[in-house]
Amino acid sequence: MTKIVLAFISLFASLQLYAQNIDRPENQEPNGGNAINIAVSKFNEADGNSFFDEAENLERKGDFNEALTLFGKAAFEYSAVKNFNRYGQAIIKMSNMHYQLGRFTDAEQILLNVALKNYSKMGSKNGLMNTYNLLGKVYLASSKYTQSMWFYTQQGILAKQLKSNNSYIESILGIAQVKIRKKDFTLALRDLKSAEWLANSIKTTQYKTQIKDARELIAIKISPKK
Repeated sequence: MTKIVLAFISLFASLQLYAQNIDRPENQEPNGGNAINIAVSKFNEADGNSFFDEAENLERKGDFNEALTLFGKAAFEYSAVKNFNRYGQAIIKMSNMHYQLGRFTDAEQILLNVALKNYSKMGSKNGLMNTYNLLGKVYLASSKYTQSMWFYTQQGILAKQLKSNNSYIESILGIAQVKIRKKDFTLALRDLKSAEWLANSIKTTQYKTQIKDARELIAIKISPKK
């Protein structure tokens, strides 16, 4: 599957070059001839939107393989018409599908080699923040705790800059999960308390179950074995 990801990355580069040359006339007559040939792109944003919407519908149904294919098609359309914001969204979705399917190496490669580069060129802190969050999840699932902690921390830094309370809470909860895996239960409990305080301060119950489950998991792990 990794080979497929690398092939995708190469194809993306080709598509960027194609998009840059989409409006150039071909077969121009020598010596300044006035023959006009219009190169018509076979790609368009409407098709990309259609692929994306259908993929999201499949994602909700749990059909991640088919959703992955359609998110990929959407990404090709968006890159060809230079809509790099929507392209980034499709790439993130592709990575998440790999994550849901347990293909952590593939998710990692797309995020590192495509998503981060795309959002860095765009100067999109929000896009980078979301990419860091997913990288934190991918590395946690791969038991690469140092990397996971680093990316969750980067997410939190950007969340503070963007004043995104929800993303900041999610970064803290991600870090807490890393500490639980590392059996740093005391530090994890402190993070959970901080996340709970922040959630209460913005009057959201969105993370209540997640915090409760994490505390219960810690309680089970630290309880003496019979």
